[in-house]
Amino acid sequence: MAETDKIVVAVRVRPFSNREIKLTAGSKRPGVINMAGNRTDLYGTDGTTGKKPSRKSSSAGAPGAAVRVKEDRSFTYDHSFWSGNPADTHYADQNHVYQSIGVGLLDNAFNGYNACIFAYGQTGSGKTYTMMGPDEEPGLIPRICNEMFLRIDQNTDQNVKYKVECSYMEIYNERVRDLLAMSNRKQNLKVREHKVMGPYVEGLRTFAVSDYRAIEALIGEGTKARVTAATAMNDESSRSHAVFNVVLTESTFDELSGNTGEKQSRICLVDLAGSERVWRTGAEGQRLKEGGSINKSLTTLGLVISHLADIAQGKKVKDHFIPYRDSVLTWLLKENLGGNSKTVMIATVSPSWDSYEETLSTLRYADGKEDPDFCRRKRRRKRKDGARAQRGGPSPPCNAVQLWDRRHVGGKRLADG
Repeated sequence: MAETDKIVVAVRVRPFSNREIKLTAGSKRPGVINMAGNRTDLYGTDGTTGKKPSRKSSSAGAPGAAVRVKEDRSFTYDHSFWSGNPADTHYADQNHVYQSIGVGLLDNAFNGYNACIFAYGQTGSGKTYTMMGPDEEPGLIPRICNEMFLRIDQNTDQNVKYKVECSYMEIYNERVRDLLAMSNRKQNLKVREHKVMGPYVEGLRTFAVSDYRAIEALIGEGTKARVTAATAMNDESSRSHAVFNVVLTESTFDELSGNTGEKQSRICLVDLAGSERVWRTGAEGQRLKEGGSINKSLTTLGLVISHLADIAQGKKVKDHFIPYRDSVLTWLLKENLGGNSKTVMIATVSPSWDSYEETLSTLRYADGKEDPDFCRRKRRRKRKDGARAQRGGPSPPCNAVQLWDRRHVGGKRLADG
């Protein structure tokens, strides 16, 4: 996906985990990812036998499942960050990632435009590390907030004043919760839409902050309340999308007219839950329900980003309708994804051949191409729906993606029923 004024796409590779180091021991090419400049190469072999390693054990994949041999693939993004080995000359640390994409996003916000940045990838691929990071290596969210107050402190114009407000929420099973609520943080909040201001969360607490320490304390408090659980791939898997909103208001007093004008921008910093495959995570029961909600919202987000990218690049599209309302996540991010906003997506991937299928899916998602498995499922759904319609039987309950597909026939959106 080419870089535009509104959408920037980056890919980041994390180091090998201890489990992956043991799994790839003895392989001539333990990793399947290589980066050169803005290009990301995905290898379809492990470098030992020349064939794609088959998954025969539950630790490597579905029991008894063999993966089809895949050819090498290349993708080009706006940024490709290699964080696999600190000893490499092209290693991208937290500061390098921030300087590449965070500084421009903050410049955009101080100019009065909205900004949105989010990390996408499979569970355990390094999204939370990239967005939040540990205390000794802070991620994008702490760095952006800290730099924002540094710029405010450098202001010497007595006629210019700044005000910063923030809120912190999570989207769990398509329900919104306030991570900064004083009590009953599991209470579900309603999403409304204002005619002028757009979508908002009713009852969400907003805090006025005067320095970075105040924001740091709120982030720490909210992160502790976020829903996490252990899966087969990640001991502390995020089970919800975390959205940290910062509203920056600049007030300028005009001495000649005596009037005060305001310029406001909304910075939306999102730590998405990881995309999941059930046979990899071993999810069941409540974990399975959570995974379904996560994948649904991520699929809708991909559709929205793809539509916005096509429109921004001037491509001919049959329908300019963008399905924001198909997911709570995209509905809340409507003003940040579209309009005058600049959007940055960071796709995080694992370097191990054990995660080849998930890595390919993530790279295709970031490239604006649908995952082939998803395409096959969608075509199969349409065939079943067509056969059911010929028999005159009722259609089963559909999810957001199915509903969007059925409302677009021949490039025209049908009226809501």
